[in-house]
Amino acid sequence: MSTDQTHELVFLPLGGVGEIGMNMSLYGYGPPRQRKWIMVDCGVTFGHASETPGVDLILPDIRFAEAEKHNILALLLTHGHEDHIGAVLDLWPRLNIPVVATPFTAGLLAAKREGERNAPNVPVQVVAPHGKVAFGPFSVEFVPVAHSIPEANALAIRTPAGLVVHTGDWKLDKKSTTSGVTDEARFRALGEEGVLAVIGDSTNAVRDGHSASELDVSQTMVDLIKTAPARVAVTTFASHIPRIRTVADAALAVGREIVVVGRAMERTVQVARETGFLDGVPEFRSTDVFGFLPPENALLLLTGSQGEPRAALARIATDDHPEISLSKGDRVIFSSRTIPGNEREVNRIINNLIDRGIEVVTDRDRMVHVSGHPRRGEMEELYSWLKPKLIVPVHGEPLHLFEHEKLAKKLGIACGNVRNGQMLRLSPGKAEIIDETLSGRLYKDGDLLITNDEPVRERRRLAFAGVVSVAVALDNRGEIASDAEIQISGLPDKDAEGDTFADIVHDAVLDALENLPRNKRRDPDFVSDALRRAVRAEINASWGKKPLVQVMVVVV
Repeated sequence: MSTDQTHELVFLPLGGVGEIGMNMSLYGYGPPRQRKWIMVDCGVTFGHASETPGVDLILPDIRFAEAEKHNILALLLTHGHEDHIGAVLDLWPRLNIPVVATPFTAGLLAAKREGERNAPNVPVQVVAPHGKVAFGPFSVEFVPVAHSIPEANALAIRTPAGLVVHTGDWKLDKKSTTSGVTDEARFRALGEEGVLAVIGDSTNAVRDGHSASELDVSQTMVDLIKTAPARVAVTTFASHIPRIRTVADAALAVGREIVVVGRAMERTVQVARETGFLDGVPEFRSTDVFGFLPPENALLLLTGSQGEPRAALARIATDDHPEISLSKGDRVIFSSRTIPGNEREVNRIINNLIDRGIEVVTDRDRMVHVSGHPRRGEMEELYSWLKPKLIVPVHGEPLHLFEHEKLAKKLGIACGNVRNGQMLRLSPGKAEIIDETLSGRLYKDGDLLITNDEPVRERRRLAFAGVVSVAVALDNRGEIASDAEIQISGLPDKDAEGDTFADIVHDAVLDALENLPRNKRRDPDFVSDALRRAVRAEINASWGKKPLVQVMVVVV
């Protein structure tokens, strides 16, 4: 271990700390003005119609990384979930740094690129699980862990200042191998080597005990599929290959053929076959044969478990899918847990299905889903193997980070608290925040990435109170040259007194103009601002809401 006090090892999260998703971290080593960096993960989080209308994806703000890109040696991807790789195609052109991933993750990234218009050709260095790569002062080992996607890895990051273990997303699943195996022997060996710090997943730190096994889901699935009187549909995350394998094995055991629905599911299944994770599973059928299969022999595997309006399940629930239809007596299994914020959309689909006489099974009813993240008992076990000097909670909202910190204190291990944009020195000396950098969010708005969230906030205002547009023509004396043009969207027709809002706006415009000094009427900007304030105030007095008001003044 280096004793050079001028060479610091620092950890800098740009996303994924104090929130779920959008994971991105930087590790730096060297003197403060000469650090070399590696980046770990490059993920997204998902927008919500009520909070970010028109925005589907939210990405980390990488202005700091862009300024340091000549010193960033590589981007290493722990696994292929969207909250860890979903921003690569959008942000890599701004960095142009080497990318390293295991084969399945690299395959997902390549398939994602093929499905997106004008996506960059990102060169990926493929490393096998257990493999090692070296960049400058960093030597990184990929250590396999169990998770809800193939080839999830922790990273053992060796530097002259010590060894850091970045856990990524992980769990212990000692009963099943379909979700992968957390390499206990390797983690114990790392602990004997000496671990300076663990940068650890906090997602399930609020829960005691151990996570259930994928094998428990498998046994439930066999029973649910075997006892279904007619068609069965299973919806889960497209990337959850262990669950897809579980469903496929259950279907095969009871003589059902699987029909895959949804481009994301088809793409991921293809990558899983190419990398060997569906070896022994018969080829799935396409949607055009679904109508010809006897109900008792059909099983749908489809996207839409989070209520996505454009996904297959949402259309099937309203009987609006061009190829797939379900009927009374069929069974739909939600093999997933609803992400917070998606409850309304998921419940809408469930209610539509139930209204049509279709049976719905969720994780509230049966063991049809298990988490891919560790509970406290698993975290304690991992820390007993690694014996770290320091724990840094990441991957979680403030509650999860707080509970992770409590666990560290219980175990007598020092805890380093950090948030996005804060630079935490890991060595030398006591862990502490030494700097703060630019951090924030980028919004993917159509094909554009925007840093200013004003358009998004303006859309929220439009959804809440509508918009009023006023166009006024004045002559060179400041008199109205013609009637004001008024357009109103999203407002009621009339107020409580029965007056139309068109009349209310018209009167407000005339009154405001009459009260303006004549010399000010020749200033279009001054007149526009005065009319805007007057219209908003008058509508608020009549309605109790302030719409967005746009005023255009021209002099003719």
